[in-house]
Amino acid sequence: MADVVLGIETSCDETSAAVLVAGSAGGNGGAPELASLVILSQDVHKVFGGVVPELASRAHLAALPAVVDRALAEAGLGLGAVDAVAVTAGPGLVGALIVGVVYAKALAYGGDRALIGVHHMEGHVFAPALEDPSLTPPFVALLVSGGHTLLLDVPEWGRYRLLGQTRDDAAGEAFDKVATLLGLGYPGGPAIERLAREGDPTRFRFPRPMKDEGLEFSFSGLKTSVLHAVRASNDLDRDRAHLARGFQDAVLDVLVTKLERAVRGAGYRTAVLGGGVACSRALAQLATERLSGTARVVVASPRLNADNAAMIARAGWFRLARGERSDWTLDARADLPLPGLEPTPHSPLTSHHSPPS
Repeated sequence: MADVVLGIETSCDETSAAVLVAGSAGGNGGAPELASLVILSQDVHKVFGGVVPELASRAHLAALPAVVDRALAEAGLGLGAVDAVAVTAGPGLVGALIVGVVYAKALAYGGDRALIGVHHMEGHVFAPALEDPSLTPPFVALLVSGGHTLLLDVPEWGRYRLLGQTRDDAAGEAFDKVATLLGLGYPGGPAIERLAREGDPTRFRFPRPMKDEGLEFSFSGLKTSVLHAVRASNDLDRDRAHLARGFQDAVLDVLVTKLERAVRGAGYRTAVLGGGVACSRALAQLATERLSGTARVVVASPRLNADNAAMIARAGWFRLARGERSDWTLDARADLPLPGLEPTPHSPLTSHHSPPS
């Protein structure tokens, strides 16, 4: 088992590296400890109101060597101390992913190190365990980001059952698009949350799409409703905060209603929030309130919910401990299937659509 794992994340617009080391109980004993985490955000995309794939790839290529060096320096380790390299192999922007995968393969091959490709969303499942080593399955995980909205039954680490996912837009994408409509820039989630604190929750009541239907999600219609409301406003400066509040309340109500339904249906006592949208304090607060007395809500700190290499290293650590390795044919895949995904038994609450990539 590796005692030092270097994690690399380049799936979108964050260039990140992290170092995990064996805990005090030894390499096969205690939970790994986070020795360092470096995240470099790409500000260039703000000009365009969203991520430009080609620019993201070029920025990763320029920044990754320095980011890795910084992570090793902050951990107080040289490259020679690294036993294994864990890298995001997908899903994500394929050009951005290739930069990380090729760099990781070179580091692994050049130093005769183990290599493990990691699914980005599995990283989000493991992220809370970095701060809460007592976190253990079974639990229901709600993973919400710019590209994904997933409800997973996690009976044990590495095993997943898909309960529901979005049929169209991810919740994070909806936040970004609505932020653009409101003139708030990119990324949208933090800006909307800040502005929503000033809004009147009764001023705009937007629809809750599919709130009462199973465990799947749909946010395209909600975006359209906000668009119509923005166009109908004769004073957007006056209405902006109220629109932000109405939109945020609608999204969070749907997300938490589905999470609560899944937790109660599974009979679990733990719910995990993950992904960039899980940085929202409003989401964590609403989930905690709704699940009070039913299940505890576990959510990582914002730096571990945003795209980061620490969660990739942690998921990679788990896979490496099971004896798994990637060979030199490892490649980036924008549609990488979630490992350990099992068929979900038929239930009126569960979905039967294509599994998450």
